[in-house]
Amino acid sequence: MSELRDRVQSATREAMKARDKARVGVLRLISAEVQRVEVDERRELDDPDVLRVIDKMLKQRKDSEQQYRDAGRQDLADQEAYEVSVLIEFLPQPLSDAELNGLIDAALSESGATSPRDMGKVMTLLRPQVQGRADMAAVSQLVKARLTD
Repeated sequence: MSELRDRVQSATREAMKARDKARVGVLRLISAEVQRVEVDERRELDDPDVLRVIDKMLKQRKDSEQQYRDAGRQDLADQEAYEVSVLIEFLPQPLSDAELNGLIDAALSESGATSPRDMGKVMTLLRPQVQGRADMAAVSQLVKARLTD
């Protein structure tokens, strides 16, 4: 079993002991989503896979929060914001701009990318290194800007 999944289960037990119903609910959502993916793919997920699941859940919650705010539903937006705060606890430390630029430079040189057509090669190299530590859409924009210069 993955270490990250163990951390989620441990946090769930702690939240249950503390009678924090809201936190327990979010942690159970994480466990349920991980289990759903395991059943769908018929394999046990390792840490990078669990990280991908949590990252996807985080992106969904952020999108929902923005939509609720735009619709004037502050109560629902606050719930999504709370879920985001719990999900973030299980992600690794975000990359600094300098670290991210260094990883992009290394991936560009390693892949030999010279034009936007080579973007897929670069993103394939970067994805495992930045997953959960940086917004993939922002990383994609940075790579695209570097390749069009």
